[in-house]
Amino acid sequence: MAKPPFLPFLLFVASALLSTSCSAAPRKMVAFYELKKGDFSVKVTNWGAIITSVLLPDSKGNPGDVVLGYDGLGPYINNSANFGAVVGRVANRISGARFVLNGKAYRLSKNSGNNTLHGGHRGFSHVIWTVKEKVDGEFPYITLYYHSFDGEQGFPGALDVFVTYKISAPYELSIAMRAKSLNKATPVNLAQHSYWNLRGDGSGTILSNTVQIFASKITPVDANLIPIGTIVPVSGTPYDFLKPMTVGSRIDKLSGGYDINYVLDQPIGGNGMRKVAVVKDGDGSGRAFELWANQPGVQFYTGNFLNNVKGKGGHIYGKHAGLCLETQGFPDSVNHPNFPSQIVNPGEEYKHNMLFKFSF
Repeated sequence: MAKPPFLPFLLFVASALLSTSCSAAPRKMVAFYELKKGDFSVKVTNWGAIITSVLLPDSKGNPGDVVLGYDGLGPYINNSANFGAVVGRVANRISGARFVLNGKAYRLSKNSGNNTLHGGHRGFSHVIWTVKEKVDGEFPYITLYYHSFDGEQGFPGALDVFVTYKISAPYELSIAMRAKSLNKATPVNLAQHSYWNLRGDGSGTILSNTVQIFASKITPVDANLIPIGTIVPVSGTPYDFLKPMTVGSRIDKLSGGYDINYVLDQPIGGNGMRKVAVVKDGDGSGRAFELWANQPGVQFYTGNFLNNVKGKGGHIYGKHAGLCLETQGFPDSVNHPNFPSQIVNPGEEYKHNMLFKFSF
């Protein structure tokens, strides 16, 4: 039997948050849940399928929470930074909030200037997911489900989406995302949007973190962070993390910081996985993680738009308080035929797997 939520309360959110029709929809329950194995703990909520906390020891055995977030549900309702959320139906940006599929033009919700970002105003990070299964034991996990209706935020076709968070081994967090198109071809590109700070939540910037990204190319962007459609080498640029480098070593050569999609080099290996990146804390905690995934790209983002955000425990998150490594399909692929396709046809299943291997 699953344990109750780790917080002693349940929060009820009105049906107005659940659908465009408020008349007869039942209320759904939002709660917080914990997966725990020894001194390793992952906490999630079914609002936005958000990871709210990842607790693990440092090299001296002191526990620390290594993801940014909020206290309680309230701030997550807005969550403009998408702390810890699953973003979709299409993560990242879609140029002009439109695309053409099978000869038909689709117009989407605009929420980033004239563009669509992370699925629109009410993307998957701002809806209530259903808890399908919560299992404790040696390898605890939780599976969350969301049904996206035909036309939601302008996207075609009904879509069933599942996300499973699992402690799959000591100090390992696996994430499996699945989506099935029910009646129309549709783009799908889900991403997990946690902000990591291995020194600990609220401990300062991630500029001293060492990062290695196994990618020799990027998809450059315009002033609005929309890919221009080319794929270029990182060699000789501040984007080169083929060898471990601190985040802050060349960040001053960029406008604002890192916010770019990397084209992964590593060949697909066992179970379709490849090594994406390695992150190490440079300030003495000894914490590190390897990220593995089965997607062709990863968005490296250094919290450039964080500005005095009140986070957990009263911490104030400023610029570069956390970093994101969002494995994904290439941004704006629906408007660039030379990018790997994100289209899922009826009866097909989208599969996105991630594995975080923590050490200290």
